[in-house]
Amino acid sequence: MEIFPAIDILDGKVVRLSRGDYDRVTVYGENPMQTAREFKKSGARNLHVVDLDGARDGRPSNFDAIRQIASDVGMFVEVGGGIRDENRVASYLEAGAGRVILGTAAVNDFGFLREMVKRHGDRIAVSVDAVDDLIAINGWKEATELRGMDFCLGLKEIGVGTVIYTDISRDGGLSGANLAAYERLAEIKGLNVIASGGISFESELEWLREKGVYGAILGKALYSGKLSLERAMEIGGRDGAQI
Repeated sequence: MEIFPAIDILDGKVVRLSRGDYDRVTVYGENPMQTAREFKKSGARNLHVVDLDGARDGRPSNFDAIRQIASDVGMFVEVGGGIRDENRVASYLEAGAGRVILGTAAVNDFGFLREMVKRHGDRIAVSVDAVDDLIAINGWKEATELRGMDFCLGLKEIGVGTVIYTDISRDGGLSGANLAAYERLAEIKGLNVIASGGISFESELEWLREKGVYGAILGKALYSGKLSLERAMEIGGRDGAQI
């Protein structure tokens, strides 16, 4: 199982939100590139990087910081947050991102998503962010009536290879992940599922690995010291080259 330390960027700083609330922000660093290098030094091969300003406002506010990470850190970097047109997809891929994550754009314009998958294949992933399995968009500020599980099935049908599923109600809470959701998602054959939101315990990582979940994103649990990145990598059990 792949382990993805998370770097969320807001106003140029490394932060974590609590349950997606932009009014509940904890700052963990002033320099995203430095944080990326620290994760690499600890043995990480992958990074999950999100432009929180972009996710909320639809503009690539932290593009330069993310471009530096993607081009210089020497890791597999997946990038999301406010990527809503083809130019931004291309810009991040050209900057060195291994995978671009579409969220709001995937929900609002399925035709655009289909075209991006057709052109870029596995370099396109979709972020499915939900509360009670109802998808939220625009930086988790706007609720929809779309069911996350049903949406994931539709994604597989058009060739999406990787889905990041986040239970917003668990994110940043350090109280554990929604394992029931990942058990259902793991049954979708041919879809790589990355678990996100609230993962806080070694036992959860072991459970996700045993269920065949492709990856796990770790955020506040790493920053707070609740989980060790080195130990998480051991549990993940991936000893080969990066993705």
